[in-house]
Amino acid sequence: MKKMTFALCFCNRGVMPGELIYGAREDMIRAVTDAGYDYIAMDAELTRYGGVESRDEGLLYAKWLKEHAGQYDGVIFSMPIFADENGAITALQDAGVPILMQAYPDEIGKMDFAHRRDAYCGKFSVTDVFTQYQVPFTVMKPHVVHPLSEAFAQNLRDFAAVCRVVNGMKRFNVGCIGARTTAFKTVRFDEITLQKYGINVESFDLSELFAKVKEKADDDSKVLAKTEALKNYTDFSHVPESNMSTLAKVGVVLDEYIEEYHLDALTLRCWNEMETYLRVCPCVLLSELNDRGIVASCEIDMCSALTMRAMKLASEQPTAVLDWNNNYGDDENKVILFHCGPVAQGLMAGKGTVTEHKMFAKGDPGSGWGCNEGRIKAFPTTISNCQTKDGKIVVYASEAEFTEDPIEDAFFGCGGVCEIPDLQNKLIRLARGGFKHHTSVGMGHMKEILKEAFTTYLHYEWVEID
Repeated sequence: MKKMTFALCFCNRGVMPGELIYGAREDMIRAVTDAGYDYIAMDAELTRYGGVESRDEGLLYAKWLKEHAGQYDGVIFSMPIFADENGAITALQDAGVPILMQAYPDEIGKMDFAHRRDAYCGKFSVTDVFTQYQVPFTVMKPHVVHPLSEAFAQNLRDFAAVCRVVNGMKRFNVGCIGARTTAFKTVRFDEITLQKYGINVESFDLSELFAKVKEKADDDSKVLAKTEALKNYTDFSHVPESNMSTLAKVGVVLDEYIEEYHLDALTLRCWNEMETYLRVCPCVLLSELNDRGIVASCEIDMCSALTMRAMKLASEQPTAVLDWNNNYGDDENKVILFHCGPVAQGLMAGKGTVTEHKMFAKGDPGSGWGCNEGRIKAFPTTISNCQTKDGKIVVYASEAEFTEDPIEDAFFGCGGVCEIPDLQNKLIRLARGGFKHHTSVGMGHMKEILKEAFTTYLHYEWVEID
């Protein structure tokens, strides 16, 4: 994968000690590269001290940014001293990517005129003007921070995650394979609203997928390769050969849709036609796609696919969509989150086992091979989901922990016990807010990253449930 790249911009102002900018450039380059990222920076010789002060210097920097369009994922605006807001806004008002505002701290013992920075105050000067111009920007704690501190290293990691979410959600393609199941009005969505936010939906009829599967021969090279890949992915030892071949064929067809239509994510009608006519359950295929980095949700839950993608971008780890399924005894802050078997192996405590879906086996034995059963491992998590409402994407997120609490062996599918602070009040807020019986989960605590990306840059409507 291409390294994330930041465009660096430094400020200057009048009689302030501009010599401090030279050290700031060295500090910031070291901070960015030590964190594993790349950078681009305008030649320091083009402006006084290599900073941006006047409108002319701002125009020069803006021109340089335009010439390097597509080469940077975000901008870091560094304020080693009090900044000139006119130069800053001229330089960055058309950056088109997230902008991190970083201001240097002053040091006790270096408060004389030759060393005092006043960036604590100058940061407000810049953020005020950017707000007036309606140019979005990111500010983080602490208000002033040295680039070589651990606090700024964390700021950088968080800002990189914000950039990934913003740039990855700004425009992408998602496949909708099959119509919404009649019984699930809860997963309805507004395609035109999604398009307004840059999310392009490509729809495919399930009958077309069936026809493509029927056309595949058992000895087709792609089918054989997919069979081998799936068997290496998880335990298929219980699956009959004919069902194994059909699952591989469905997997090949999904790959063809992804390649032909440049899909970044998909959602699939997973029951009951596949079970009735193809005699498979596609859970394990969605599991494998999520581990591969192609976000895939079941039950035509498009909105869950969106928050899954956002969290995948933020964490660079697999995500999943799960049911708010069961209470965990009398503990009001614990819930069993579950789905039949589409959870990525990367989120599971061990290698899964592909089984027959017990719900379908009850009434139609042999029809539901494809659940990747197992248990979700313990890890810090973020829960999030969204809905389309009145032309807006409305989203929530909160933080929790998957625990090592046991679930009895008779519990089918893939589930895990999740401990969520103040869960009962959160459930009331979700119910009152009209959110569905699904939530999506990702690895790590990233609520603030999602909130920053969704509200500051993507203009989603945020619902606070904490």
